[in-house]
Amino acid sequence: MNKNLPKSCKVVVIGGGVVGTSCLYHLAKFGWKDVILLERDQLTSGTTWHAAGLVSQLGPTAAITKIRKYTLDLYKELEKKVDHSPGLRLNGALSIAENKGRWQELLRQATTAQLYNVDVQILNKHQIKKKYPIVHTDDVLGGILMPGDGAADPSGVTHMLAKVAKMQGAKIYEKSPVKEILTKKGRISGVKVDDHVIDCEYIVLASGMWSRQIGEKAGVSIPLYPAEHFYIITEPIKNLSSNLPVIRDFDNRTYIKEDAGKILVGIFEGNSIPAWNKTNVVPEDFSFGEFQENFEHFEPYLNSAIKRFPVLETAGIRKFFSGPESFTPDTNTLLGEVPEIKNFFVCCGLNSIGIGSGGGVGKVTAEWLINGHINEDIFSYDIKRFQKFHSELGFIKERITETLGDLYGMHWPFKQHKTSRNQKITPYHDEMKKAGACFGVTGGYERPMWFATNGQKPEYQYSYNYQNWYPAVEYETKNTRKNIGLYDLTAFSKYDLKGKNVHFELQKLCTANIKNDPGKTSYTQMLNKKGGIETDLTVACITKEHFRVITSAANRERDKFHILRHLSNEIDFKDVTDDIACFGLFGPKSRNLLQRLIKEDISKDSINFASFKKVHIDNIAILAQRLSYVGEHGFELYMDINNSKKIFNLIYETGKEFNLSLCGMHALDTMRMETGFLHWGHDISPEENQYQAGLNFAISFKKNIDFIGKDSLSKIEDKTLDKRMMMFTLKESKPGEPLLLHDEPIYLEDKIIGRTTSGNYSFCFNKNLSFGYVNSGNTKETLKDKKIYIEVEKKKYPVEILEKPLNQKNFRN
Repeated sequence: MNKNLPKSCKVVVIGGGVVGTSCLYHLAKFGWKDVILLERDQLTSGTTWHAAGLVSQLGPTAAITKIRKYTLDLYKELEKKVDHSPGLRLNGALSIAENKGRWQELLRQATTAQLYNVDVQILNKHQIKKKYPIVHTDDVLGGILMPGDGAADPSGVTHMLAKVAKMQGAKIYEKSPVKEILTKKGRISGVKVDDHVIDCEYIVLASGMWSRQIGEKAGVSIPLYPAEHFYIITEPIKNLSSNLPVIRDFDNRTYIKEDAGKILVGIFEGNSIPAWNKTNVVPEDFSFGEFQENFEHFEPYLNSAIKRFPVLETAGIRKFFSGPESFTPDTNTLLGEVPEIKNFFVCCGLNSIGIGSGGGVGKVTAEWLINGHINEDIFSYDIKRFQKFHSELGFIKERITETLGDLYGMHWPFKQHKTSRNQKITPYHDEMKKAGACFGVTGGYERPMWFATNGQKPEYQYSYNYQNWYPAVEYETKNTRKNIGLYDLTAFSKYDLKGKNVHFELQKLCTANIKNDPGKTSYTQMLNKKGGIETDLTVACITKEHFRVITSAANRERDKFHILRHLSNEIDFKDVTDDIACFGLFGPKSRNLLQRLIKEDISKDSINFASFKKVHIDNIAILAQRLSYVGEHGFELYMDINNSKKIFNLIYETGKEFNLSLCGMHALDTMRMETGFLHWGHDISPEENQYQAGLNFAISFKKNIDFIGKDSLSKIEDKTLDKRMMMFTLKESKPGEPLLLHDEPIYLEDKIIGRTTSGNYSFCFNKNLSFGYVNSGNTKETLKDKKIYIEVEKKKYPVEILEKPLNQKNFRN
């Protein structure tokens, strides 16, 4: 390929694997022709060359399914257009289960597949045996077959994408390692290859397992690290069918595929081995490389594979392979613009599914880069879901010993990681632990999910039905509605904005008319230019020149990035998340308890809903804010984190007189649904606008400011909605029967009309409760007397549409 490197271009893609070539192709396809790809060695020389090449259309979420389905469709399309084969062998993929939990998981996947027209066939053990005699099925409950899945040739796919990228005008340079990423005033200005500087406006880092250390040199946090990944290839096996599907034996952590008359057996074990353990550095000259055999590590999984495929017992091993693949803290990909440097995009961390996702992540990255935002619910892939500590070696190396195995581990609802815990602990953590807290992680913080009762052990017992924490949530929610609950809200993301024009700038960012009266708060959303919901938040006016933004714990880096992107340099911005603790004191007795602890008047006339007041507990200054995410009268109490332990103990001890209960996030989530409140990341995202979500009350067209997204909203205002949010309850409700989560199809008789976004069981109202979007033409009135169903695990459950939220209390008094 051409080695005459250009002096400048618009975009530099770094990395010549399947992901980098896909990014390059899509950028050129969408009109940005002045783009180049720099590969340190040869195309595919990192991880791509040794990938197993599995392609599957179905993912764990709607967004990931879209990415995978697009990928396979793209490969099929390009194969017809280009004289270069991607080596597609779509013999199907069969996932099998040998226990109840796995079978439920597969049935849920088959149910979700219907939303995206993915062909899925459900087979019992006898059908599997008849169809594939090679498989031992005595211990199998069943399986799901996806006839359109299979495998591709990683090298073939990569070179096909490279070829079409060049046909679109893009250029590729091999043997061109990037030595330095150049910046100017906090944004990308170019790259250096040896002594040659290429000026550019953007980069896309698609360098796989090298990405973390490349980012580190540029001051960018990229949380991934390579682990050793193993597979074997047998000697040729007589009479082996060439039509054998890819078989995923999740419960034994193995996958098997036919490979030119041989069998390939790969594993995703539960305790993986980090690569380059001694140096912690991926060598820059590591190309087409392998590690030493580690048969002792592989042997238990091979024995499991032999039980499933007895033909393997007499098959010789032709090739034992061990090579590096990078994994992230949550086994999800890293996409989007990094928060540290403007126009620095990443597309890496594919977690062993690079071939099956490469086309889709390249498309998403190109659209994101060109448009400046993405109108899809892609937060589970956005690199800004992580913070800097996630890429530190101590954290990431320990975490990937677990996350590699997560690929084939059970994807239980509410599952928590066991490794790299206790990264952020509040001063009152031990007090909550003594009180029976079962902790989960949000935004890096350990915070209570529920509190064990009656001597119960505070540990999850995972299930797709009744949850072992239901008794705790029943007590916590009912006691909050009857008496008072204390919630740990310290993990909330909190930003202080100061400056003479701070109110004006917030008016540009926010859709609501932000109150400019000290002591008042405003509920609002921030949008992108297309009207998609970027963040859901409250804004408190401390003084005329000092406002505090409070938003979701999980969205700390993402929301900060969005605000800073649109904020002028005149405004002083400070992330105070870790400096300020917050307790939620909610319930009908909350005012009485708080009044007992303070001297200041907090009567209704003194502090109205959506207002706050400075008060003191034991001479410690506290901002008492009258807001409630649970739909009960109550306060959010903000204080210096260093004083939080003392305040927690005072509230907890005094609260005993008022029947106070400590409450966790499951109770909070249940109660917000009872009250009809939406959650960003589940019910709202950049895929939705405020009209679809029923949040148009938070739009102010009266304020004489062109806030971001206003033009798009004004065009939507009078049009028929293509979808709308609704609330549902099952007609027959029992806890965990079924367990409502999200991405379940909503039916009008026998036709899918939408999908669910949130689910919970309400003990206060004895109802299985679900939120979801239904398609255009369907309203509460038109559906009122129709037969509506939600499908879970291939079974349809009759539902009723809620006209109003279950909780009708006027908590604003």
